Amino acid sequence: MKVALLTVLGALCVLTEGADIHPQKDFDLQRFAGKWYRVGLAYNSDWFRQYRDSLKISVGVLVPTETGSVNVTMWQLKSSGCHSITFLYEKTDTPGYFKYFSTRSNALKDITIVETNYEEYALVLKNNPQGNTQVAMYGRKQKLRAELMEKFKARRGLSLRWNRGGLASNHVAFI
Repeated sequence: MKVALLTVLGALCVLTEGADIHPQKDFDLQRFAGKWYRVGLAYNSDWFRQYRDSLKISVGVLVPTETGSVNVTMWQLKSSGCHSITFLYEKTDTPGYFKYFSTRSNALKDITIVETNYEEYALVLKNNPQGNTQVAMYGRKQKLRAELMEKFKARRGLSLRWNRGGLASNHVAFI
């Protein structure tokens, strides 16, 4: 009984702690559409630490649909060549908050556009039901100003699921 109670309390703490992260106020999908480069990534998954140093920059193009959802095509250079993958980020009732089904992890994931100035950078939070959380820094160019990369480092703990101090440096990659 104690274990069950602690599990429920722990789950409530996780839900409560992550609940204070909201999409950018007055999010504008039309302004957000277009090409974005992933230039930084923080991820609390154990496998990420093994592969973070081999990550290459990826580029994505976001195209809004008539229904308010978003078609996302990402390209990434791998040792076997350039690979692309397409997702449909499904619109929700909250602008800047989307859901999509990942065939790789066979799970429904949440996408939150936490912060963007539309012209230069975006901080994006991705959660999945297994408890893995990812914070990505995207730029309209492949290289961002140092101040923006510092902002990313400071905000890598967006999800308090990781721990009170954010992620350790071995969970962060600058691409």
